[in-house]
Amino acid sequence: MMGTKANKHRGRNRYHGRGKKAGRGAGKRGGRGNAGINKHRVMTRIKYMPNHWGMHGFNRHPTLRTVYVTVNVSQLEDMAKGNDTINLTEMGIDKILGSGRINSALKVIVQEASARAVEKIEAAGGSIDSGDDEQWEEE
Repeated sequence: MMGTKANKHRGRNRYHGRGKKAGRGAGKRGGRGNAGINKHRVMTRIKYMPNHWGMHGFNRHPTLRTVYVTVNVSQLEDMAKGNDTINLTEMGIDKILGSGRINSALKVIVQEASARAVEKIEAAGGSIDSGDDEQWEEE
């Protein structure tokens, strides 16, 4: 199927209604995708995509990273569902962070807690128990 516009121009002149360069493929566009980025589109790249070239930052090796599964102080009350103790270690959560506020006194069992989290939980009359950690220190 020819488009109607091209059809009208068929055979009238050299370009058959397609203009000088836009015959096929990526003609008028100057290439596809990132073509020409080291030659004719350099300024565009510098202006609109700074930091396009070169390397930025670094990633530590996965074995060296410690990524905690975290939860905020504000989420604890909902998670406890009315109980006065909550065992986050069983739920697969490693650390409490201190964002938000807590009103009920909860006893929380968890491996790690930030200083703010400890402060807020104790201020609400609760306590933090780090579960297994104590047994290892005794041996």
